Amino acid sequence: MFERTWTVRFSDTDPHGIAHYPRIVDALHETSDMFMQEIGFPFWDLTQNYDFGFPLVDMGFEFEAPLHAGDEVRITLTPDPSTRAVRFEYEATIDDTVAFSGYEQRVCAETGGGGAVEIPEEIHSQFREYAEE
Repeated sequence: MFERTWTVRFSDTDPHGIAHYPRIVDALHETSDMFMQEIGFPFWDLTQNYDFGFPLVDMGFEFEAPLHAGDEVRITLTPDPSTRAVRFEYEATIDDTVAFSGYEQRVCAETGGGGAVEIPEEIHSQFREYAEE
């Protein structure tokens, strides 16, 4: 499992002082970027140097508690890989309260619209390692 802390900024909130959902989605995309960088395969490097990437094909979230400016949110990402795709499972908590949970489904695909390909073993093994923690 990969973990990070996201601080909700005032600019992330709506007129009611609650974090606006597009900002939450941005925080999750940033989390997956940070995860891929930590395992040594940043998204930008894959598409620029390896001719494949992990485009987002589906996502869903359940919001359980509001987030406010100044909240320190613990976001965890647990990968669940198959041979040609990976599902990133998320959970976000403040202290011991779950604020939201959700997922992103990403497919390993050739750049330029070439279709799905198998996840290279060196990446797949990193996904499995984080899934087992």
